[in-house]
Amino acid sequence: MTDGKTFSDADRRWMERALDLARRAEAEGEVPVGAVVVNETGLLGEGWNRNIGLSDPTAHAEIIALREAGHRLNNYRLPRCTLYVTLEPCAMCVGAAIHARLERLVFGAVDPKTGALGGAYSLPAAHRHNHELAFAGGLLEQEAAALLRDFFRRKRQGSG
Repeated sequence: MTDGKTFSDADRRWMERALDLARRAEAEGEVPVGAVVVNETGLLGEGWNRNIGLSDPTAHAEIIALREAGHRLNNYRLPRCTLYVTLEPCAMCVGAAIHARLERLVFGAVDPKTGALGGAYSLPAAHRHNHELAFAGGLLEQEAAALLRDFFRRKRQGSG
């Protein structure tokens, strides 16, 4: 985790884009999570949760964004790339980020139930990987957390 002072203006702009994609997921009845993959040239891939719509348990925002970036670069490795995601990724998505050799991962809200970057546990802390993923959390955390909280509140009330 990190304090908000260590994030750049570019970090904030990319997380805002991820939040826009999270809102798209919500509009489609999906859990509101959005993700973008960028490098020094700009946007390489983007995604929003589509598990329900695609009937695909792997259709997390991060996986979709990573796939698109890989296709755009014609490479399964994404060095010098950063993944921005509105919610702390699960083990599947952290594993994919490590295998993609991402340089950095930035997330918004902490996920204390399934987050694999310190929220529930830390997959990188296993130190068994041949790639070290730099990561930071808490960027626009309140906005990301509010999207999720409101979404699940409506679900519990039966209006969504």
